Amino acid sequence: MSWDSTHGRRARPADIECDALVVGSGAGGSVAALELARAGRSVTVLEEGPRADTRDLATASPAESMRHLYRNGGATAILGTPAIAYGEAHAVGGTTVVNGGLLWEPSPTVLDRWATWSGYGSYRAPVINFRFAEIQQRLGMIVQEHGGGNEDSRLLAGAAESLGWRWQHPQRVVRGCRHRNQCATGCPSGAKQSMALTYLPEAEALGARIRPGVRVHRITHDRGIVRGVEASGPDGRRVRYRARTVFLAAGPIGTPVLLRRSGIHRRTAGNRLALHLNLRTIARFPQVVDAGRGTMFTAQVQEHSALGMLVMPSNLTPGGLGAALAGRDPREVDAFLAARAHLGMYTTQVRMQGTARIAALVGGTPLLRHGMTRADHHALCLAFRRTAQLLFAAGAVEILPPTSSAAPLRTQAEVADHCARIRPGDWELVSVHGMASCPIARPDRGGLCDELGRPHGFTNLHLCDASVLPGAPGISPQGTIMSFAHEIVGRHLEST
Repeated sequence: MSWDSTHGRRARPADIECDALVVGSGAGGSVAALELARAGRSVTVLEEGPRADTRDLATASPAESMRHLYRNGGATAILGTPAIAYGEAHAVGGTTVVNGGLLWEPSPTVLDRWATWSGYGSYRAPVINFRFAEIQQRLGMIVQEHGGGNEDSRLLAGAAESLGWRWQHPQRVVRGCRHRNQCATGCPSGAKQSMALTYLPEAEALGARIRPGVRVHRITHDRGIVRGVEASGPDGRRVRYRARTVFLAAGPIGTPVLLRRSGIHRRTAGNRLALHLNLRTIARFPQVVDAGRGTMFTAQVQEHSALGMLVMPSNLTPGGLGAALAGRDPREVDAFLAARAHLGMYTTQVRMQGTARIAALVGGTPLLRHGMTRADHHALCLAFRRTAQLLFAAGAVEILPPTSSAAPLRTQAEVADHCARIRPGDWELVSVHGMASCPIARPDRGGLCDELGRPHGFTNLHLCDASVLPGAPGISPQGTIMSFAHEIVGRHLEST
């Protein structure tokens, strides 16, 4: 409650009535906002982060955008051995504002595995692929082929072909990409079709109201019915939203945190969090690569996707290179910075077999821990060996492994020796994909939500973000999240 200085007491929060309230405006929340508005519902969207248009993104430096658009500046810590740097957006449009605009169709094999585990059989390929087809048409998905620049991707594709390995151009939702190489800090040209440029403006045109800078504190409820959502606006004043239906899409961490603060499934919400882990490997080539030219990447090696491993270039920017070199000897850093035109930086994504969890709430802030397994360590070693094999086949003369304690490696034998000696705590790991913290599954399977995304025992509360996925899909998850969200909202509308 806000403080009323005139009367020297706390003022009662203002009550706001609405038909449908959406908490969060990322891939899941934007779907809910648009579909509810299209159905004629009165919709209000609450977003804790700021709103940034294309002009804002074009005029801000990458460092300013990181501070402004990412939660905790992009460096939320997941504690464990080793600590993992986790990045998620904090803005209208959610992580779709700062991701690569990738849109991959979820694997039927993965969907079948999830359906079997969850005890619910209806979220399989025929249903989810129908939703995905609608999304790709609405957002204008393209296949991003090699263009001007992207020499780092061409080298990777050529190496894959020389080894007989499978690779693919990425599927992206972009229109008129100008190859500015700033995907991860917000597209400065407006080419990336984020939710901030697509679903949300369309929802607003149908009457939806978007409220940035609003922090939701708790959900009040009684006997499985949500009675109100308590929040504070940018000015700190307390507001209580009274909605007939609430769609919660605050992200794989924010959603379970809010449920816990509200006394909803405290023992289940956030007790497991699936992650994709990223290894960053720097490669030096004898020729000029100029990896800063081009867009993100135009080749992804999928030869080992069945093992949950993908290899692709990543944006080589001064900030990204500096982060990858942090902790190394200054002379080594200077040498690599001087050779920047000859460098490529590559990301190897690995599906983690162990899980993370919200270990506690300290003053309302989540304390995150992970339990990386011995199998995860072996998977990281295998992933790095395969990445090194690719990069040497691409012509790299040395590679810098993702651990600050290791010297540059120049042969596959040195890579094998490195992997034999590395300990789990030596890895430098990043993650930008969290999922499955409140999964759709039967209660006896460890699930939190039913097939309509409702926490078990609730009637007018629905979850529709990455938290409801039963596991990690092994691909960039935006398409999977949006497909599930469309299905959840569609089932709600059909049932009311």
